[in-house]
Amino acid sequence: MDDHPMDPMDLIPAPSASRWVRPAGYDVLDTDTRLEVRPGTEGVARWFRATIGAATGLPFPDGNDTDGRIVLGVDPALPPEGYRIVVDGYAQRIEGGSAAGVFRAVQTYRQLLGPDAYRRAPVGPPGREWRVPAVVVEDAPRFPWRGLMLDVARHFLPKDDVLRYLDLMAAHQLNVLHLHLTDDQGWRIEIKRYPRLTEVGSWRARTKRGHRASQLWDDTPHGGHYTQDDIREIVAYAAERHIRVVPEIDVPGHSQAAIAAYPELGNTDVVDTTTLTVWDTWGVNPNVLAPTDGTLRFYEGVLEEVLDLFPAQTSPFVHLGGDECPKDQWRASPAAQARIRELGLAGEDELQAWFVRHFGRWLADRGRRLIGWDEILEGGTAADLPPGAVVSSWRGYAGGIAAAEAGHDVVMCPEQHVYLDHRQDGGPAEPVPIGYVRTLEDVYRFEPVPPGLAPDAAAHVVGTQANVWTEVMDSRSRVDYQVFPRLAAFAEVAWSTRLPADPAARDFADFERRMTAHYRRLDALGVDYRPPGGPLPRQTRPGVAGRPIEGAPPNV
Repeated sequence: MDDHPMDPMDLIPAPSASRWVRPAGYDVLDTDTRLEVRPGTEGVARWFRATIGAATGLPFPDGNDTDGRIVLGVDPALPPEGYRIVVDGYAQRIEGGSAAGVFRAVQTYRQLLGPDAYRRAPVGPPGREWRVPAVVVEDAPRFPWRGLMLDVARHFLPKDDVLRYLDLMAAHQLNVLHLHLTDDQGWRIEIKRYPRLTEVGSWRARTKRGHRASQLWDDTPHGGHYTQDDIREIVAYAAERHIRVVPEIDVPGHSQAAIAAYPELGNTDVVDTTTLTVWDTWGVNPNVLAPTDGTLRFYEGVLEEVLDLFPAQTSPFVHLGGDECPKDQWRASPAAQARIRELGLAGEDELQAWFVRHFGRWLADRGRRLIGWDEILEGGTAADLPPGAVVSSWRGYAGGIAAAEAGHDVVMCPEQHVYLDHRQDGGPAEPVPIGYVRTLEDVYRFEPVPPGLAPDAAAHVVGTQANVWTEVMDSRSRVDYQVFPRLAAFAEVAWSTRLPADPAARDFADFERRMTAHYRRLDALGVDYRPPGGPLPRQTRPGVAGRPIEGAPPNV
């Protein structure tokens, strides 16, 4: 139990402004504390009572007639996700520029109450007094896109784990969940007109343990998928937390699970696709979609159901992958070569670009926006992308810079900086070490907007995203270990306007000090994070090979 709320300066992300109204002063929450719910904040009030009410054991009944009440209100003068908290001995005022801003405010208010406010039931004695620091906090986010990508295709995360991650994102002021739903190793979303996508495509017979060079296998069949009602629940749960869900349906590469389910989708004149199964190892797979009218119609059918499950008002973006598409089968395929000639294309790279542009136009005709990995720039120029297309710049900054300079919006997620599957330390105990060492401090010093980008182009960097690829993460605990505590550092980079643009000028010592308090919040939430001193014995994976890369990552 913790009876000592945190100092306002222990907040994560760091707010743009916070000050004490009365030095070391507090207001009190008790059974008489009422909640005044002004128009537009009804959903936030439901969350407040269900979450903070559960932790404190307080009912927070409706009321507007006491000084000790909490007032939830919308102030249109504030930025949409901006907020203001005032605790000054009168009514505690929690205001935002929109319902989303009020929701962001209550996330900070929860931090002010101390770590026990993150529990699901009271842990103190009956009648415990909850104290709220007498402070003013004002804040607004730097970027409108503050994302986390969860790869549920390589290792399936059950629905409840996805809902839990939405709660963890909300607690860190993140607002975009990118769900990587399809890949060679599994298809995770029910499509009613194509039932074999989940009947066949969601299960693999075995799984490589560790990096693909490992000699170890797990012979337990692995799989699972989300029903359409599961997806609707995830989207609604996210919307209550003012989080947008972006579905990813990969084309034309990363598609062996779909081809295993429907062999006609593959390059049947090159390989016997009827023999393909859901892939059981990792890497870049040669089996890609055939560029046929039948394939286009099939995926249009898939996307029709996807658009129904992810309504435009909460999910205007659809991610189509577009990355890591080997061209060998197209080079060998008479049908693909005939298609290239028919379309008047210069070669296989342009064929991939044609694939992406087709679905970009298809989405635009239905009021949606295409987003794809930076390979969607290949086979043409950034200017050739469909209007409204967004680029996820993952191979470094270069793709994002090219897209931004051509007037396209960009989400910066360079693997060298914010791929959280990369190892957190160079020590031998680090479980299944992948990629470069990316410490908590490294993530804190990540800067999404590259220096030298002209102001007009920089305005197209709409945000940033941390990506979590799960090839070597076979459980929720492993995902927790890789994501936390680095997601807290990333969240501050994505949110805070206080951070200097020069990464070297950032006060990491102050962030570490505030993390001391934040670890206690993560403990209360049950997050299996990497401790500052290194992995616990149960978090190690001795003997499971990874793929560590030595040295500093290139800044490309």
